[in-house]
Amino acid sequence: MTYPRYYNAHIETMPLEQLRELQLRKLRKQLAYNYQHSAFYRQKFKEVGAHPEDIRTLEDLARLPFTTKEELRDSQLEHPPLGHHAAVPMSRVVRIHSSSGTTGRPSYVGITHHDRDTWVETVARVYWSEGVRPDSVVVMGFGMSFFVGGLPLKDAIEEIGATFVPVGTGASDRLITSIQNLGANQLTCTPSYAIYLAEYVRNKFHVEPRTLGIRRIQLGAEPGGGVPAVRQHIEEDWGAFVTEGIGNADVLPVYAADCDERLGMHFLAPDFAILEVIDPESGVSLPLDQSQVEGELVFTHIDRECCPLVRFRTRDRVIVWTDPCPCGRTGPRLRCVGRTDDLLILRGVNVWPSAIKDVLMGMRPRTTGEVQILLKQPGPRVDPPLHLRVEYGSDVEDLAALKREIEETLREKLIFTAEVELVPPGTLPRFEMKAQLIRKLYEQGR
Repeated sequence: MTYPRYYNAHIETMPLEQLRELQLRKLRKQLAYNYQHSAFYRQKFKEVGAHPEDIRTLEDLARLPFTTKEELRDSQLEHPPLGHHAAVPMSRVVRIHSSSGTTGRPSYVGITHHDRDTWVETVARVYWSEGVRPDSVVVMGFGMSFFVGGLPLKDAIEEIGATFVPVGTGASDRLITSIQNLGANQLTCTPSYAIYLAEYVRNKFHVEPRTLGIRRIQLGAEPGGGVPAVRQHIEEDWGAFVTEGIGNADVLPVYAADCDERLGMHFLAPDFAILEVIDPESGVSLPLDQSQVEGELVFTHIDRECCPLVRFRTRDRVIVWTDPCPCGRTGPRLRCVGRTDDLLILRGVNVWPSAIKDVLMGMRPRTTGEVQILLKQPGPRVDPPLHLRVEYGSDVEDLAALKREIEETLREKLIFTAEVELVPPGTLPRFEMKAQLIRKLYEQGR
């Protein structure tokens, strides 16, 4: 059966000038709503002498203050459960999700019926872009509890009409048998879990993962799906076409994803949020009128009832492309290169954990691709050499030569000095959810 190319062609292929008009109209309505219903934003606007009526163009948005994760946590501590920024009473909240809490105390996100509908629409666009169709059988490899990548994904995949298999994390044996018994052809999970599952299938079921019939894998929740060596490794293991999506618990569960061209993840929610890129140091908004821009991703909701955010700093460092994509979608495309709070700086050189992972994955099978970064002091500035634990491949005999090769390759490609400690295959931890590439020794008294 032939299906349409787009889930919502009206929005996904809308001419940019027409889209800007739509965004401005919805932005002005949203800001007025925030001012009336959110004590948090009423106070923030007053502090900078701004009023919703002052925002007459999309460029005027830069006059408003940023919102940070720390502010949202403080807001909820002072006014539980959802904070001063919540704009509806609890009687209108139909569901509450939580962020992972990996950078501090978890924050809670409530949604109304209307918010749920916008989430379903956005995530359905995402999964359609990544190849989910009514005849897909999708196995869920993300957690199904508080995690914003659980139930919202289920809702959207079912809305498309695909068959959803809600296994989740912590049940790898059941996940694999479900693929076998139900004829599943798609898997959605983290890059770390896709790699872990391939090892699990070989060790526990004694079969090659590519024989299971998975034809597409949708990755998310951590950088990796867009890292060439990581994606190639997963595709080779599973014999599947790999795409990547990105989201944020406070913004939208998933708001951007690859199409089959894989030239960057399309921003697929321009009618629900405004995407902005800023210089993470100065906070200056960077114009998107050039083919490529790099900076920190910032979002402003323009169709949100419960927890609307204005200029929310995601701390995601991204590259954004605005040149046309052959698929016909008109919005910007992006690739996440890391989080600004994960950035390491060694003698003025920016080093991203995902880039280290990419280099080591490219050295397979002499390495397994698994790495652990050991920090003896808080970042981002770290005194070289950077201490790495790296798993060597099962057939490697000359470990001293491999150690030198890894250190020289990292110095050549990423321009920093490493001290590599080689460990046997299977030594480093594997993760079903977000991989933790950095181990903070200074927090462990070691």
